[in-house]
Amino acid sequence: MSYFKDKEPTEYKNRVFIANVIVALAFFVLAARFWYLQVLASPHYTELSLNNSTRLVKSPAPRGVIYDRLGVKLAENRPGFDLYLVPEDVKDWVWTKEMLLKLVSIDDETIEEKLQKAKGWPPFQAITLKEDLTWDETVKIESYKFEMPGIILDVAPKRSYLFGEANAHLIGYLGEISEKELKEKEAEDPSNKYRPGDLTGKYGLEKAFESDLRGIDGGKEVEVDALGRKIKVVNYLPPYPGNNIRLTIDIKTQVAAWAALKDKVGAAVAIEPSTGKVLAMVSTPTFDPNALSSGISREEWQELIGNPLNVLNNRVIQGLYPPASTFKPIHAAAALEEKVITPATMIYSGPAFRYGKRDYRDWKEQGHGIINVHRAIVESSDTFFYQVGLKLGIDRLARYSKSFGFGQKTGIPLHNEKSGLVPSSEWKEKAYKVKWFEGETISVSVGQGYMLTTPLQLCNAYAAIANGGTILKPKIIEEIKTPAGEELSRFTTETNGALGVSPQTLSIVKDALRGVVHDDGGTAHFLKATNLKIAGKTGTAQVSRLIKRTKNVQSIAYKYRDHAWFAGFAPYDDPKIAVVVIVEHGGFGASAAAPVARELFKAFLTTMDEFEEPKVMTVSAPGGAQPSPVGAGATAAPKETAIKPEDEAGEVYD
Repeated sequence: MSYFKDKEPTEYKNRVFIANVIVALAFFVLAARFWYLQVLASPHYTELSLNNSTRLVKSPAPRGVIYDRLGVKLAENRPGFDLYLVPEDVKDWVWTKEMLLKLVSIDDETIEEKLQKAKGWPPFQAITLKEDLTWDETVKIESYKFEMPGIILDVAPKRSYLFGEANAHLIGYLGEISEKELKEKEAEDPSNKYRPGDLTGKYGLEKAFESDLRGIDGGKEVEVDALGRKIKVVNYLPPYPGNNIRLTIDIKTQVAAWAALKDKVGAAVAIEPSTGKVLAMVSTPTFDPNALSSGISREEWQELIGNPLNVLNNRVIQGLYPPASTFKPIHAAAALEEKVITPATMIYSGPAFRYGKRDYRDWKEQGHGIINVHRAIVESSDTFFYQVGLKLGIDRLARYSKSFGFGQKTGIPLHNEKSGLVPSSEWKEKAYKVKWFEGETISVSVGQGYMLTTPLQLCNAYAAIANGGTILKPKIIEEIKTPAGEELSRFTTETNGALGVSPQTLSIVKDALRGVVHDDGGTAHFLKATNLKIAGKTGTAQVSRLIKRTKNVQSIAYKYRDHAWFAGFAPYDDPKIAVVVIVEHGGFGASAAAPVARELFKAFLTTMDEFEEPKVMTVSAPGGAQPSPVGAGATAAPKETAIKPEDEAGEVYD
């Protein structure tokens, strides 16, 4: 019996063995899985676990403050409320979205666009739905936040432009970074901290000095309940503000330029001749940078970019115009240097100059008689310079034009500056494959034809005449400092070359520019009454050759009216400021541009006992309409200037 008792069937042994193996394998798999979860994957699941109760909310860094040359704030930061969405915490998205559309000014298309951009993000990462909510919107969201889990309100610094539209083209505005900009910034610096939804400079100095003005973002770890509602802040990393920038701009002069131009289409720029510092830079029509930085609707943005007046163009550096009679002093300097004429050369300057089969007319119907170069500049004789230009020739005229800085960028640190155009025989051969005709020289000799300049180039040329012959690189930044006040950089005067004309020639030209204002018969003689010792030159750039010039500007359709110029400096015996003004379709330089320039000279050269920092400035649109969210001048051509030629310029119409 015991023999059979001690022996187990072979089949039973096999089954027990297989069962043992299976159990061992199961325990091994479980042990391996436990080891993986608790050791290898521990950081990942720890993070997921923590995010069940905490949310990381970014704290945007305040941008650096922008000041004028005397320390007046131009752009600063203010607190504002932003609206965020945490997808993981939303219980009923359809209902939540319906509520958002009712409570805040946002459309369904914008919400979907924001969600699309955030595709691939972790579900617990907050998505910015709308920035800078109004107080009414903030109160509504706060009232319903317990019914909308996943919706968060948080305070963030917002940009505030204290002088609004007056500085719009100069300082610019902020906007949400695009995918293209993200890729560009990553290519420039792979370590950059930008991510979708961040704000970046889109225009002007905000864009040009983005790396200086943008600080380092911080963040806070917020504990939330099961519905995603905030309980408390667990951890906080404070943001580090951007660097502060002090400009060379004189805000008193800047505001004066804007006020004088706000109902017109044009530009004004002022430079300190001895240093190249830009004292004022205004382009009109303008826009409201506060509205753009806060966010405008698609319809408002389309209206802005589709405006036929090109509101977003900074005409100071992007507007290209024939310099017209403001070019005559440069022409005179070239002719004097090349000995084509002398100060004593007398030329008959009649009502027209016959060349070939065409009469090239003067602006003055009765002509100027026999005059020298001084009177030719003072009275702005066309027929005098027609004849001198033919003797000088286009290529010598082009060479001197380039030495005055025309046909090349000034180097101001702003995006999209235009280089203008200086025509020559070689240029025309390359551009059009045809030779230059002398009749074309006649047009260029009075700043017409192919010749094109920006207001900044022209102002820089006049600043060089004023300072004795040095072309300076326009300087717009005085210094950059850290938030703690440590100086990072101070910008110094840089030269772009010399005019290449003798002191004697410059003296003759400067005296003639003084005569334009202070001699009888000068085209800007009315400016003598300011007692500011202004020297300058008026100009009237012809827009259409098909339209005959007339003293009655209002009788010509707006788009065919000539552009009005004034370029000059003051005081003429010790220049402190050079000014250029262009008024598109203004009619005549003496009546439309010179009065604007007068306001810049007065603002800079007269003292003010106390200057009060104003609140955000707004203006009415041309024609008296109320301002739109994108600023003045948004829809129509500006109303006419109230100053008529006969009111201040006598019988002068250049």
